[in-house]
Amino acid sequence: MKEPVITPPILRPGDTIGIAAPASPFDVEAFEQGVAVLESLGFAVSIPKSIFKRQGYHAGADAERAEILMELFADPGIRAILCARGGFGCIKLLSLLDFESIKKHPKVFVGFSDVTTLLVAIYQRCRMVTFHGPLVTSLAKSSDATISGLMHAVATNTPVVLTPARPEVLKPGRATGPVLGGNLATLIHLVGTPYAPDLSGHILFLEDRGEALYRIDRMISHLYLSGHLDGVAGVLLGSFEDCGDIKDVYGIVKKAFQDRPVPILAGADLGHGEKNITLPVGLEATLDTEDLSVCFKGPAVEGVIT
Repeated sequence: MKEPVITPPILRPGDTIGIAAPASPFDVEAFEQGVAVLESLGFAVSIPKSIFKRQGYHAGADAERAEILMELFADPGIRAILCARGGFGCIKLLSLLDFESIKKHPKVFVGFSDVTTLLVAIYQRCRMVTFHGPLVTSLAKSSDATISGLMHAVATNTPVVLTPARPEVLKPGRATGPVLGGNLATLIHLVGTPYAPDLSGHILFLEDRGEALYRIDRMISHLYLSGHLDGVAGVLLGSFEDCGDIKDVYGIVKKAFQDRPVPILAGADLGHGEKNITLPVGLEATLDTEDLSVCFKGPAVEGVIT
């Protein structure tokens, strides 16, 4: 029997958010604008000096980036961790992280794109809910819905209810299970490693950007042939920016599940699109194509607003 899922402590006004850069270097101006958004929401922001390092296409050496992340989790004064940017590099930290230590210090951890690697690994190794949501460098240009979605997920006791703005039912039905997934290209590179996602019994959600249609087809086929789609309870599709005709993307996913009674709901505001609503990873939810919604069973964070 699996351990119960840990939900991290709720964020309150005045709490300190630590910033990690586990992947690529970032644009400093966009970063500063994102920090200003966090401060305008009532949070203090702690910025480790070494996150501004550059080593090729990484924000510093692998060991340095992993050390910063571990220090932020261990610091009792840091109540949440947001990632500065995606890009590439999170997968190189997996073997350097102390997941037992992370588990002892649960806190809100937010990111998307390449950060999918860490969202999935922390959930599976620590049984801790993580959050697929905006990056610091994306906050300045984020829609109001994106920012309010982040605050709703991490700073309120109200369960998240996701209702796609442009819903499309690819396969009807209703499914319940923990939500797990993120960036398709990032997920596929975990297959064959000790950190490969166990999708059985989960609602799988996927998004991507800038991938040619044949690459989307190749990646979905890889998940299918490797057995990682076996036992998937339901599928939720977010944005697929610059990936060709979205109908063709939907057709590829639908074909992969053509012989399985798996409901598929598409058009969610998740990923690299204009809206990127924060989604708890590892928390149980019900996907219902009749209601066109994904309703989480309880709050994604622990604590009571007073």
